[in-house]
Amino acid sequence: MTERETLVYCAKLAEQVERYDEMVDLMKKVVEQDKELSVEERNLLSVAYKNVIGARRTSWRVFGGLEGSVQVRGNTKGVGPLKKYREQLESEINKVSTEILDLLDKYLIKSTTGADSRVFYLKMKGDYYRYMAEFAVGDQRTAVAAKSNEAYQEATNIAAELPPTHPIRLGLALNYSVFFYEIMNAPQRACQLAKAAFDDAIVELDQLSEESYKDSTLIMQLLRDNLTLWTSDAEGEEEPKKSPEEKA
Repeated sequence: MTERETLVYCAKLAEQVERYDEMVDLMKKVVEQDKELSVEERNLLSVAYKNVIGARRTSWRVFGGLEGSVQVRGNTKGVGPLKKYREQLESEINKVSTEILDLLDKYLIKSTTGADSRVFYLKMKGDYYRYMAEFAVGDQRTAVAAKSNEAYQEATNIAAELPPTHPIRLGLALNYSVFFYEIMNAPQRACQLAKAAFDDAIVELDQLSEESYKDSTLIMQLLRDNLTLWTSDAEGEEEPKKSPEEKA
């Protein structure tokens, strides 16, 4: 095995035993070889970072909710430790996001050739700036939200070259619409984007290959779930929930 093949093999092993921090370190070394990633390598990189950041985002939401409920009950002593823990998680999310964003800008986006790969990496860039925007405030929130929007928009322009049923194009539309709904507080724009992506894909669904059918229809279901959720939120039927987004 070459060094690269060994790194990829070990990354797969790390994924199987859910050691995602190690998986990130291994895939980072692959990226730093500064050669275009294969589809398999690209997906391993995405899965590694998504799991590392996902665990911290979930914890952050839990602690944010706990902090709010403690304040409501007037338990001032309990607020301090919760706030400290939440801020630690925010620091970790920023660190992980900055790391993958550096890899994207320094190696991945500039070295890619195909439209699907370019959309994939620009979508990742939009995603990780969005994660930072989830808890940023003031000018910092404005800045990272603008960078997220810029990456998503560039990806959207290139994604026009891909079929409407392409899983990467659909995943981009899904996450970009979540950005509009949750970060920009623009539910109408979010619904328009999600509905257009769903409607364009449904027209060409019968042309999907068996290989892509499962991935594409899963993302289409998430688009539809969000449309249902956002419409019910707008009508005031229930408390707002976390919008589904692409898992990797």
